[in-house]
Amino acid sequence: MECWVLMAACLSMPWFHVLGTGERSADPLRPNVVLLMADDLGWADVGFNGNQVVQTPELDAMASEALVFDRFYAAAPVCSPTRGSCLTGRHPYRYGITHANVGHLPESELTLAEYLKPFGYSSGHFGKWHLGTLSLEGRDSNRGGDRHHEHYSPPSRHGFDTYFSTEAKVPTWDPMWRPSGATQIWWDPVEATKRKPYGTAYWNSKGRIEQGMDGDDSALIMSQALAFMETAQIEDKPFLAVIWFHAPHLPVVAGKQWSEPYASLGAYHRHYYGCITAMDAQIGRLRSFLQQKGLSDHTMLWFCSDNGPEGKSYAAPGSAMPFQGRKRSLLEGGIRVPAMLEWPSMITEARRTNLPAVTSDYLPTVADFLGEPLPDRPYDGLSLRPVIENADSVAHTSLASRSIGFQSGNQGAWMRGTMKYYAAENGTQEWLFDLSHDAREARNLASTSPTVLKSLRSAFLDWQASCLDSLQSQDR
Repeated sequence: MECWVLMAACLSMPWFHVLGTGERSADPLRPNVVLLMADDLGWADVGFNGNQVVQTPELDAMASEALVFDRFYAAAPVCSPTRGSCLTGRHPYRYGITHANVGHLPESELTLAEYLKPFGYSSGHFGKWHLGTLSLEGRDSNRGGDRHHEHYSPPSRHGFDTYFSTEAKVPTWDPMWRPSGATQIWWDPVEATKRKPYGTAYWNSKGRIEQGMDGDDSALIMSQALAFMETAQIEDKPFLAVIWFHAPHLPVVAGKQWSEPYASLGAYHRHYYGCITAMDAQIGRLRSFLQQKGLSDHTMLWFCSDNGPEGKSYAAPGSAMPFQGRKRSLLEGGIRVPAMLEWPSMITEARRTNLPAVTSDYLPTVADFLGEPLPDRPYDGLSLRPVIENADSVAHTSLASRSIGFQSGNQGAWMRGTMKYYAAENGTQEWLFDLSHDAREARNLASTSPTVLKSLRSAFLDWQASCLDSLQSQDR
């Protein structure tokens, strides 16, 4: 219980720069790295995981040539913390991003972009940032502009050479605009004479971007990302492209082309599914670009969601089936997300794996392939190289029995292999699940397996204490 209380008390501690990086010798294997991420996309919101309503032909085609992860976890059940884990390989409680619009990515954290820079990589971020504010004047989004200057932390402060980013959410169509009436969770595209500013903006290193912000938001993001990749290829540089879509985060708005296939459904479902299909088309556009430019074989193309679906399951269109829980929950439906890796030169035939993986694995995995160690500090991710290379059973057994820790608000969870400890109300309520037989988390084994419960609880509390040490600049 003590760690739960101390963690909450330390969220406002100051940050100090503690890391430096020296020159590294380039390894012959320098794959391009692309991190695609949807926003609030449920595990079952894609065809390759069994959805027969929402149309995701491009993702399904990608899955037919990729390594699909059936147990891939977002590091948190909400967006900002997960995003931090993608770039740092560390759980966000180690540096104070405990929820959406809380904290910012401190400069003491080594990001994937910073790690890759000495290898000659060009790095760009495109889409939703949500790891700090992007502006110091006026008003922007949830925290940016003339308030919360302590959270000013754009991508350029974390190793990115270029960016085209928003602080937080925007509508998925005409992203800078909303209807003149009350804001809703969805709406039909609005004529220019009947709309008003949404209250946020896209930013780059030169400031606010004023022109060309109409139409499908996923297409706007992808256009900028493709231009960046093309420039990197011309300059003969490997690249890191972090492409974080807003779809299907609320408010969901789909253009007619994308909503029409769902015309028989209610408006909320029509726009939700439509913006997913629009995003899917942009992923197809990216894959075609990589193939046409001769880049696909040597590009690690990752895809996942940042957490489970928004809303109540009986009303909202997003699906986490067959799992319990949704966004904001550490039950499986809140953190198990659709995910895959396409990398033709390494993954020569489609496979699915039930080995557990998490968004914190990106940095350790890339570092393993480049052959350069990470700084000596606690990492919550592991290299997925054994499963990518389809290595021997010993390596697979090691990954299968790995532990992954989670904390969000008053919830905590610790997974070791297929066993999962879940605690709520700051540890006063506890469950134990065996995911190999009970992925729906319907049977609490806490009373029948007290020894396992005690072991996992103890490991969770030790990990929580380690996160607290990191938060206080005392990594161990």
